[in-house]
Amino acid sequence: MLVYILFLIGLVLLIKGADLLVDGASSIAKKLKISAIVIGLTIVAFGTSMPELIVNIFASLGGNTDIAIGNILGSNIANVLLILGISAIIYPLTTKKNTVWKEIPLSLLAAIVLGVMANDMLIDGAGFSGLTRIDGIILIAFFIIFLYYTFGIAKISGEAPDTEVTQYGYLKSALYIVGGLAGLALGGKWIVDGAVKIAELFEVSQSLIGLTIVAVGTSLPELVTSAIAAYKKQPDIAIGNIVGSNIFNIFWILGVSAIIRPLPFSANSMVDILMTVFASLILFVIMFVGKRHMVERWQGALMVVVYIGYIGFLIVNQ
Repeated sequence: MLVYILFLIGLVLLIKGADLLVDGASSIAKKLKISAIVIGLTIVAFGTSMPELIVNIFASLGGNTDIAIGNILGSNIANVLLILGISAIIYPLTTKKNTVWKEIPLSLLAAIVLGVMANDMLIDGAGFSGLTRIDGIILIAFFIIFLYYTFGIAKISGEAPDTEVTQYGYLKSALYIVGGLAGLALGGKWIVDGAVKIAELFEVSQSLIGLTIVAVGTSLPELVTSAIAAYKKQPDIAIGNIVGSNIFNIFWILGVSAIIRPLPFSANSMVDILMTVFASLILFVIMFVGKRHMVERWQGALMVVVYIGYIGFLIVNQ
């Protein structure tokens, strides 16, 4: 019972820690006269990806690579099929031209690049399939290019994600940062330890726990952000948040994880990579089915059904 309690507390600490870290760092940045665009594209963007990053760092350091891989693939699949699906049911998501033709294809490219890098045995006939440290460096290079593109777009449009910043005193901001980092560290460790124990208790693979419970848990910030944005009829934020998060997850988080420790990919992982590619492809195709450049309510419902079917497939094939 203690394992489950610590796992749940770990999730709360992880999400709240990321929130406090973003608030504290954003407040100090604002006081230092750093522009809202830079804050939005760096502190806020990185902050919302911190739960996945911290979990992956602990998982990689502990040798629990199945959890690290499952967390990212599961998060990306849940982001598109579950979170965007729910958001579209709340309010149809109209998408900007840039997102349709550049950012969604980039998230699809990220999934395809991952599939190529993780298929050494199939492509090269190597004895190991997975992400090496060199692959990790290449993913980080892709990530730097993505950041450069994002800053370029922001300078032209003058827009950035969620740039409303509350200012606090320096002491309070510092306490928020320290508290946030402590919450992330403790929460991340408890989640990874809990995931390993839960897999042992139920005699299922760590990969399944990573793809489902851990992935959905670390994606809660994206779910809350996108659902609230949809409710407030701000579809750009809802869909941009998810697409950006998916690109961050593969290029940044898997890149860092592979540099810490090479990530071996099993044959089962290839199915999950294909599902990640399929989810991004579905999102791109939906942009041209029905109302152009929009995710309609019925399409959102269909995406949620596909996600439920995928989870059922994972459980049955354990």
